[in-house]
Amino acid sequence: MGRQIRRGRSCIAHLLMKVLVTGGSGFIGQYCLAQLHAKGYEVHAVSSVPQADTVTVQWHQTNLLDIGQVRTLVRTVKPSHLLHLAWCTQHGKYWTSLENLNWVQSSLALIQEFTESGGERLVAAGTCAEYEWGHRVCVEDQTPLVPATLYGTYKNALQLMLRSWSKQTGLSCAWGRVFSLYGPRENPERLVASVIRALLRGESANCGNASLARDYLHVEDVASAFIALLESPQQGSVNIASGEAATLGEIVERIAEKLDGRDLIQLRTPLSSSEPTLLLADVTRLASTGWRKKFDIDSGLSDTIDWWRTAQCRSCLL
Repeated sequence: MGRQIRRGRSCIAHLLMKVLVTGGSGFIGQYCLAQLHAKGYEVHAVSSVPQADTVTVQWHQTNLLDIGQVRTLVRTVKPSHLLHLAWCTQHGKYWTSLENLNWVQSSLALIQEFTESGGERLVAAGTCAEYEWGHRVCVEDQTPLVPATLYGTYKNALQLMLRSWSKQTGLSCAWGRVFSLYGPRENPERLVASVIRALLRGESANCGNASLARDYLHVEDVASAFIALLESPQQGSVNIASGEAATLGEIVERIAEKLDGRDLIQLRTPLSSSEPTLLLADVTRLASTGWRKKFDIDSGLSDTIDWWRTAQCRSCLL
């Protein structure tokens, strides 16, 4: 009986929380929306293109790079919680795009408006690219932050300013550093999706950096980690990852085994690479929120393959 009462109180608390999600139509965002609704939150999401409201989400068409529109958005919604995922993410271009600076500026305006409107809790998306690569296991507040890319530099700049803002204003906030991710609806040009699509069509699939080891996490688990941070009192930077590493070659081979396509894969190891041989996250801080992943790499790849099979039936592989 006591457990039922606590569950009921938790549901009531969630109903009082109005969550605004930027990047709601993005890879991570769409999973966050579904999970937030399932928990009973009032969910508002931002998109740069028109989206139809549903019983689960109220959409707001907003250009987040327009500070005037940002101000109107926040004052209209008056969210108690903000999950800021939006950024420039065009595959192959975001690493060096000068648009990263625009996103720092607009994010600062969003943070200021959220604070001044009485916002209670903010969680924003960071990246493992903020770390100095070459330290193998990345630990928050221990591994040096020396980004090697423009993207990592501007993300790191924003988290430093958010940290100072939080200390000055008392805003409760956390910064989720995302490592490698995969899953249904991923950009078809990224590794896992591209290999699955090729093998489903009976075509060869290449992996040019087979020896590089990465910490991959299913996108549904990435989303649940962000929500766990949103619900927790955890402050500062938190790695969002599995805490386990696999080489890119191993991941490709697992996909090929599941699709009976070993003869179609080509693995290569470059003689030299500017990328780190290992990027692995310490997830102790994330685990302290009570978060646990749903998928291991094997079940996650199976789930992703099943989604692309369905997509193929809908002629979405063209």
